[in-house]
Amino acid sequence: MKKIVFIFLSMLFAQALSAQSKTETNDFYDNDSTYNLEIPKLEITGEVANAVTVDLSKLPLRSEIVKEATLNENGDTAFVGAYRYDGYSLYDILNNIILKKKNEAEFNSIIDLYVEVENAKGDKVVFSWGELYYPVNRYKIFFATQVARIVPSKTKDLWPLPTENKLIVATDLITVRNISNPTKITVKSYSASIPVNRDLQDKYAKEITITKNEKQVDKISKYPDELKKEDYSTVFYGRGRGIHGISDFKGAPLKNVLAKYVQLNKNNIQKGLVVVVGKDGYRCVFTYSELFNRNDFAETLLLNRSDDKENGAFSIFAASDYFSDRAIKMISEIRIVE
Repeated sequence: MKKIVFIFLSMLFAQALSAQSKTETNDFYDNDSTYNLEIPKLEITGEVANAVTVDLSKLPLRSEIVKEATLNENGDTAFVGAYRYDGYSLYDILNNIILKKKNEAEFNSIIDLYVEVENAKGDKVVFSWGELYYPVNRYKIFFATQVARIVPSKTKDLWPLPTENKLIVATDLITVRNISNPTKITVKSYSASIPVNRDLQDKYAKEITITKNEKQVDKISKYPDELKKEDYSTVFYGRGRGIHGISDFKGAPLKNVLAKYVQLNKNNIQKGLVVVVGKDGYRCVFTYSELFNRNDFAETLLLNRSDDKENGAFSIFAASDYFSDRAIKMISEIRIVE
């Protein structure tokens, strides 16, 4: 009889262990139920060959963990909650779209493109093409159709759940670009005309003109010595020419150089652009958020090489980029567009 009881208790214990193994894992991000959000209906328009309605049915489902924070009316930050979101990446959605740049005859590179995403309420946010297609970590910008809270083990806080699908930007610190129920994606190129001359004899640009909304606010021939410099080592690899070398870059984060000219409010984080222009007309677009509002510490550096007569006194290095294409040399202008 004792043997039978022992066997029975052993079976119960084994079943309990089995049940525990199914519910408790080493994954900290699956400790709450997953809730479905409505599937978005998205239109793609702008500088594309044909306007289309997005078919999400054949796209892979991406997943990201985020900590959401917003800005109050007085400009203070407020924590919203911690979540795991699953959804469809803007990278995948735009991947097969045929571009038709308005300024292609003047500048055929894609690095002056940006994308506007808006919803029916009129909320609008922007992303640079480089932010979408050049980063080391891809698929971080996506339309969420599922959500789960990441619940603290001690406090058991249950963060408020969204009720609509959302645009999620997993690289943002202040997540005001996470707008609800987006409906439209518009592809654009930077509209101001900048003549291109790749055969310049004098490539040295000794200073940078800084403009804000087309008005000059400063000229700099060096950045302040007190700005902290960062050292980044990288395998410098171009989309066209491949390997450039294993290189060391030392410079001040561009966000710190430009800090006194910008204001980090909700509108600018959502819609602001920064355009970096070389003396030869080569240029690229960054969004405010990817320069001033990152949570991954992958900064864009402004390099001051005053003795480099071939490439000008200033160049940039975008540490978040896999490719080197946005490493503009002989910088002559930085245009802040709010």
